[in-house]
Amino acid sequence: MNDKDFLKKAVMKAKESLKTGGFPAGAILVKDNKIIAEGIAIGYQLNDPTSHPETQSIRDACKDLKTTDLTGATLYASLQPCLMCFSVSNWANISKIVYGCKKTNEMTEKNYYEGFNNIEEINSKNLKQIELVYIPDFEEEILQIIKEWRN
Repeated sequence: MNDKDFLKKAVMKAKESLKTGGFPAGAILVKDNKIIAEGIAIGYQLNDPTSHPETQSIRDACKDLKTTDLTGATLYASLQPCLMCFSVSNWANISKIVYGCKKTNEMTEKNYYEGFNNIEEINSKNLKQIELVYIPDFEEEILQIIKEWRN
């Protein structure tokens, strides 16, 4: 499988999140070409503001693998990760993040994000860099999922 195949699975997790009443975002975590964890955005249901799909998948992978070091893992996220999820990825030594929809000003103004922080700029100043890859192939589909959630 390649980055697009795995990203498509993250988009499917966003649809699952929407169906369960969560925010329409999804993520999967892959290491050695195998999915090691996945997450959906049900933080409101769990009363956990940190339960974004990215952090959920990182937590689950670390717990299952009994480690805090996910070097070599790739995080696939339907949406560009927020600052918290990017930071958690950094602390977990995620090597690469692939996402399918960029953060927009409208998303930030609607409080889907913490602010106008730019993770590419922050990444460039970190001691270790995460490879950040934007694949726009599913962006329209992801924006449609968000639109369904808003209605």
